[in-house]
This record gives sequence, C-alpha cells and structure tokens, in this order.
Amino acid sequence: MKLLTGNDLKTGFVTWWTGADWSLHIEDAADVGEHGEAILAAEEGARRVNAPYIIAGEATSEGPRPAHIKDRIRALGPTVRPDLTLKPADPNAGDWVI
Repeated sequence: MKLLTGNDLKTGFVTWWTGADWSLHIEDAADVGEHGEAILAAEEGARRVNAPYIIAGEATSEGPRPAHIKDRIRALGPTVRPDLTLKPADPNAGDWVI
C-alpha cells in the first residue's frame, strides 16, 4: 500500500490523500498504488498541499497505517503539548548574570 501525504498550505497540518481530496485523518487515506507519482505531481502543481510525498503503508482493521514509525508519529498530529511550553519570562525577575 502506498499513501500520499503532505502538509496543508495554510495551517501546516499533516494531510492525507483520500482519492479525491485531502484529509487531516489518516483513516481517510487511500492507497495511491502505481498512480502516486502522477497524483503527487498534479497536487503539488495545483498548490493544494505543501511538499507532498509517498510513503509505504499497510491496511489494518482500523484503516491505513504508515509502515514506518516516523510516519506513524507524524500521522498522530501535533506533538507539542501546550502544558509543556516555555512560559514568557517574568519581567520582574531581573536578568541572570553568570
């Protein structure tokens, strides 16, 4: 199974080719098979997605699944936890000098 993925031009979110359009959900991804390169060229040329590329995938009972761990992590969506972001510096704390 071959899946076509890229990033949404406006938001940067990971997107998946559904066979007719782009979706934010890996469950909607369609096998592009031998047509992947042609679809990739047409979609990149139409500027509907940023930097599309083809990845290996496998069919599961829950839907398509990227074959490689890097792509599976990417499919999960943003990994930045808001509760772990750095807080703005406190202007009353003063400067640290070492």
